[in-house]
Amino acid sequence: MPHRYHVVLVSIMLGFTFSPIASGQIGQPDIIQEHWYHSYATLTLDVNEWADDNPDIVRLVIAGQTELGRNLWVLQISDWSLTQKENGEPKEVVYIDGGHHGNEHLGTELAFLTAKHYIDGWASNDLNVISTLKTTEIHILIMLNADGNDFDTRWNVNQVDLNRNYDHYWNTCPTTQPGSSAFSESETLANSVYMRDVVSDADLYVTMHTGVWIMLYPWGKWPEQPADWELFHHVRDEVNENISEIPIRNANQGLYPNCGTSRDYGYGVMGFPTFTFETDDEQFLLGTVEALSDRLEEELNVMEYLIENVWYWRARLNVNSIELRQGDVLIDVENLGHATTRNATLVQMTDSGEVLWESTNFTVNATSVTSENIGPYLGETVQDGEWFLRYQKRVIDSSKWVTESVESDRILVKVDSSGFLPHPGFATTLMALLFSGLFRKKSL
Repeated sequence: MPHRYHVVLVSIMLGFTFSPIASGQIGQPDIIQEHWYHSYATLTLDVNEWADDNPDIVRLVIAGQTELGRNLWVLQISDWSLTQKENGEPKEVVYIDGGHHGNEHLGTELAFLTAKHYIDGWASNDLNVISTLKTTEIHILIMLNADGNDFDTRWNVNQVDLNRNYDHYWNTCPTTQPGSSAFSESETLANSVYMRDVVSDADLYVTMHTGVWIMLYPWGKWPEQPADWELFHHVRDEVNENISEIPIRNANQGLYPNCGTSRDYGYGVMGFPTFTFETDDEQFLLGTVEALSDRLEEELNVMEYLIENVWYWRARLNVNSIELRQGDVLIDVENLGHATTRNATLVQMTDSGEVLWESTNFTVNATSVTSENIGPYLGETVQDGEWFLRYQKRVIDSSKWVTESVESDRILVKVDSSGFLPHPGFATTLMALLFSGLFRKKSL
């Protein structure tokens, strides 16, 4: 491309970057979006335009403000005509944030393009997108460090590395600029509050960065694999075999020791399955005019896989049968998800929530079937209450507990030669003999 065209293109980009208000209610035009990074102002125009034009699937909320008072915009994307799935189950929840480091623009743009994919796909009747948004809520905070973004610096305005400022082993690794204390910065505090109050049941959290082409899962502090290694390894194998050769590794081994990160906070404190998605920084070198959607196409394909398969990123127990036999309880249960659960119990409860009986703990590994004796059964009768499975979604201690009902037709009662489960006592047997004798006398 001749030099004069580069000058014209850059001049147009700079004009839209630093003077966005002149465009009125129009967000960043496609030609600029594809060849230039967002400023806070152009992002503000874009997300508000999305919300105005797509009220059926886009809600725009403010999670808080930066240290300089810029809004932390969060796009909530789903088919909002449905408050839950059509089968009555809650929707899955995905949380994504970008822009912890203000100069890591490709990570911010990947978050933006992820939102754009689902908004544009809904408008164009993409069947995969429509199906996903009917069953899933996607929450995207595109630009966390808006102050640093516009100053083109890693830090926030207080010279703090926001991705070392979270309350998970804060300031216990060799690091720089972690802040005066955990959550000392308004950006990280607001992000943690949104996690806790809005997406506390998220089944996927992805935080987007730029630097080295890699995906990182916990832990950053330790080289050991996390408790839910089966889940992370499954994702690694599926992505590498079918979508991308991007390395997917434990953060400590794959990059370097790091503490106080949003990734480890998301997993260790909130119990989310969490990835740091690092794009490499090969963009906008001299003479490069590659469109962002082309540059990040492979990364976006990985994000589609993670979001569209979010149903599997936890343990999902399905009871095949429960047998009550001679005082024992035999359970046959299948795990449809890709995470193990170690402390499942079968519980019998009354309508008022009183526990009539609870089994011993049992483990169900990821994508496996378990048949186990979890008795003895000490309840009075099978009909006294409803049956439920109680277990954690993942192995990590902070993972959420769920209580799910067991269909009554899965309960099988096996009667032996002595009668129903509890053996008849001496008095019951004597009464039966007396009545039998009286009946025989009358017959004679």
